[in-house]
Amino acid sequence: MVQLRELDVRQILRDGGMPFQLIMDTFASLDPDEGVRLHAIFEPVPLIRQLEQRGYSHLSRRLADDDWEIDFVPREKPVTEPVTAAAAAEAIWPEPSWNLDLTDLAPPEPMERILSRLESMKSGEVLFALLNREPLFLFNELKARGHEWIGDFDASGNIYRIMIRATPANGSDARA
Repeated sequence: MVQLRELDVRQILRDGGMPFQLIMDTFASLDPDEGVRLHAIFEPVPLIRQLEQRGYSHLSRRLADDDWEIDFVPREKPVTEPVTAAAAAEAIWPEPSWNLDLTDLAPPEPMERILSRLESMKSGEVLFALLNREPLFLFNELKARGHEWIGDFDASGNIYRIMIRATPANGSDARA
């Protein structure tokens, strides 16, 4: 029987915060027979996809317009070498190859610099950037190019942090 830890991030989200790191820290601290019951104000589809890649199945329940309960439980694994949560996280999101501080630039320059850098990166490499606002227009461009990203505001709520994993537009590594 899987034990579920309760994690309520509704107030953080209502206050404009981004609880991604809190959620990931919670998952990293789980025992193998533990899961998480996440309380949120929306169904976090990108988070669900990422946790599925890490071996969790989920069940989402909409309790009200702004009240969701999502249970994440570890899937049965074949008997193999044990993989720690930290090792799994590193395999999915390696250390960034590029770090950009774009907080002093006005739009659209941060987006242009990020997209330009991504064009020269190998598939799987990660770019980390600091921005002075949430890059809503960048998200559409990243989606159109097939890149993956995760992001949130820092504790101050003033700086948006984003990690982007490069994927080639045509499915092959342009620099291979």
